Amino acid sequence: MMFGILLFMATLPAGAGDRMALKVSPAVAFAPANLIVRTMIEADAKNRAIEIVAESTDFYRSSEIQLDGEHAPRTTTFEFRSLPQGVYEVKATLLASDGSALATVRQQVNVIATGTCH
Repeated sequence: MMFGILLFMATLPAGAGDRMALKVSPAVAFAPANLIVRTMIEADAKNRAIEIVAESTDFYRSSEIQLDGEHAPRTTTFEFRSLPQGVYEVKATLLASDGSALATVRQQVNVIATGTCH
């Protein structure tokens, strides 16, 4: 039962107040994994970009998506493809035009090794 509660909590979006929320799925996957990252942001003229990072002890990948202030879509979707085994921190940072962080949200994802058959 405790495992079920922990698994449920791992799939809840992490938020930074009302400015931005993050949802990464799946929360647990077999390597090589494809992760879907969704950010939900509040409309604001200051919003200029979202930087999305997937990082483990042995792997790092990032991407930046440009935003058009209050005219930007409220939901942005990005996919990380073929991530190797590891425990990842997926982090989304909402950036202003000067590059300063307006909000940061994080979620942990576990990519486990695929078993081999003999």
